Amino acid sequence: MKKTITAIAVFAMTFLHAQTADEIKAEMGPKKDSIAAIQGRVDALQAQLDALPGWKIGAFGTIGGSLSGFNNWFAQGIPNNNSGTIGFTVNAFANQQEEKFFWRNAVNVNLNWVKLDDKDDATDDDGFRESTDVFNISSLYGRKLTDKFAISGMGEYRTTLLSNFNDPGYLDLGVGATWTPVADLVVVIHPLNYNFVFSDADAIFDSSLGAKIVADYTKKIGAVSFKTNFSTFQSYKSGDLSNWTWTNSFAYTLWKMIGVGFDFGLRSNKQETLNYLVNNAPTPDPTATFDSIDNELQTYWTLGLSYSF
Repeated sequence: MKKTITAIAVFAMTFLHAQTADEIKAEMGPKKDSIAAIQGRVDALQAQLDALPGWKIGAFGTIGGSLSGFNNWFAQGIPNNNSGTIGFTVNAFANQQEEKFFWRNAVNVNLNWVKLDDKDDATDDDGFRESTDVFNISSLYGRKLTDKFAISGMGEYRTTLLSNFNDPGYLDLGVGATWTPVADLVVVIHPLNYNFVFSDADAIFDSSLGAKIVADYTKKIGAVSFKTNFSTFQSYKSGDLSNWTWTNSFAYTLWKMIGVGFDFGLRSNKQETLNYLVNNAPTPDPTATFDSIDNELQTYWTLGLSYSF
């Protein structure tokens, strides 16, 4: 009899618990809908705020790193070593939006260092060495013909900061048109653009006239911030002097302004490939030419903590 009563009591408690859980879930449904509706209104107000004239300034970035040390870890090829990686990315912008004109400025920096100190080799490099080195700054000014089209002029400079600063360095100056179909997307088409190239290797790098095309999309949706930028120069002189770069940055805020970030970039530049093979490769090939080389795709990526403001 006692067992029967106990079984009935357990069944009753389970039933009541399930009933209570279902009731709570039923109450949560409308509240979630209300939260979604409120967020929709907030996003709409934010869109109106972003469309107002004046300056908009912001930035977000990624910080990644790791450190490790091994002693007598004989399962690996270098049993005694200290290693580590450190890197960060910064995406910043300062945009002015007015009734008759706009002025958009952006900076992208991606720097990484890596070290592998073999404690059994007194001759190896025990310090951090640069592994990723990207610097890009641009300024775009446009006089509006309509809400979506403008006559524009742009300057863009790209180089490295940690090593070989301005060797090579690229400065694009051009004029043409800019299309802004939505507030966060900018498409630049400049058929008259001069690509100045600065380098000590004058026999490889050459400046030329060509067309400049840039597409940039920067957006923040709730806890997610992201930016994608595609920039290409198509030389009228030779296809060997053309180049393109595509960079992407994502940041997801977990707590306050701290979160997780991921960056990756792609680049195609035949002049840089030839310069590496002729002057900087472990086994240089002074006989290499534009016609004899493969223009390999350049890539980088960074994953780590992010900070936005």
